[in-house]
Amino acid sequence: MTPGQNDLLCRVEGEAPMGKLMRQHWMPACMIEEVAEPDGTPLRVRLLGENIVVFRDTEGRIGALDELCPHRRASLVFGRNEECGLRCLYHGWKFDVAGNAVDMSSEPTDAKLRSTMKTKAYPVVESAGFVWVWMGDPENVIPFSPPNWSAAPAEKISIVKMHGACNWAQILEGSIDSAHSSSLHSSNMPTASEVSGSMATDSAWLRPSADKSPRIEVQKTPFGFRYVAIRKAIVDPDKQDYVRMTLFQAPYTVHIPPNDQYNLSQMLVPIDDVNTMFYWIAWHPTKGISQDAWRKFCGAEIGKDVEPITYKKVRTAENNYLQDRALMKAGDFTGIYGIPCQDMAMWESMGAIADRSEDLLGSSDKAIFTFRTQMYRAAQAVQKGEPAIGAIEPRVPLAKLKSFEGLVPKGYNWRLINVSEEEKQLAGSVSNDEEVDAMADAAS
Repeated sequence: MTPGQNDLLCRVEGEAPMGKLMRQHWMPACMIEEVAEPDGTPLRVRLLGENIVVFRDTEGRIGALDELCPHRRASLVFGRNEECGLRCLYHGWKFDVAGNAVDMSSEPTDAKLRSTMKTKAYPVVESAGFVWVWMGDPENVIPFSPPNWSAAPAEKISIVKMHGACNWAQILEGSIDSAHSSSLHSSNMPTASEVSGSMATDSAWLRPSADKSPRIEVQKTPFGFRYVAIRKAIVDPDKQDYVRMTLFQAPYTVHIPPNDQYNLSQMLVPIDDVNTMFYWIAWHPTKGISQDAWRKFCGAEIGKDVEPITYKKVRTAENNYLQDRALMKAGDFTGIYGIPCQDMAMWESMGAIADRSEDLLGSSDKAIFTFRTQMYRAAQAVQKGEPAIGAIEPRVPLAKLKSFEGLVPKGYNWRLINVSEEEKQLAGSVSNDEEVDAMADAAS
């Protein structure tokens, strides 16, 4: 990619086409647990380079307002959240969840300004553990479509949240890169001949393959694409393959292969051009993992591994992610605790925005090829005034999207796995992506 193409893919602030694309989708502002208390502490949220204040009022309603008071531009994050509104400390102007000024104590009681004053308020929805905001055209709000983990009850949804000090696209590329898990996460995802699929323990996810060079196949879809990493099985490799299928749901969500206890989804949400909020959701309708256990497993416990409010990491580039070289000599592959921090060390080491013109890609990068070409062209389309990918009706019901992992008979058509009837009707005939295959073969 040229530097100009790279910028089009990565940058989201201001009038950037990718930011405009994102604004045609509902975006997660924060976890519900962060604003659970009526009249609780307001929360600063930054999305696409914009600062928002999120709060829950006295009656339990959620509001998402422009952080700066429209009067003299002081921050409402420091405001008093009381009596169904957020009151600016500077002059006492108070706004409800819809952005209406309900009190302007510094102005005369008969001032005309009182009846017309509003601040920017974003449409909000609470669903599946998150507060979602609409940052696009308020006159063209698309209906909210619940994510696939909404199929699980609230107590079966566990969320890791962590700040990433780099661009959203290189974090997302990590999420759709199945090949790296066989190396970077090999201590957390060890080989086990006695399992038929990914089996979760308290400290690891066992899997039935030692193959570090998976064969990647890609299928474009109306919501983005799905791809599989096909690995040689330990048991009966001439009769079966180990298949891990990942779904990219444009523009910022990835559904990665599950294990025997919980499904896994990630959201890689742009804070601005060079910062990302990483969310990792473990969920299951009946089984699952507790919130505390999930955060401990991932090395993302609040107050221990990540800071409250900002979710910035204790393990950073400045302290080499607390890498333990003695542990590496004892057999741990990375010496870095937690799958997310292992990933963060790689993503952040590329720089705030990776220089993709210097990449030397191979056949294991087919999903990366697909993401770059698909989203680059999607940004170009938005630049021309066309609708965003995934925002065009009829849309695939997002709650029905499913990833997959397991042993399958050799030669089995993976494109038929977990495909809903709606997807079949929208996609028509399904086939491998010939353009991606050609580029990957050329790179090899």
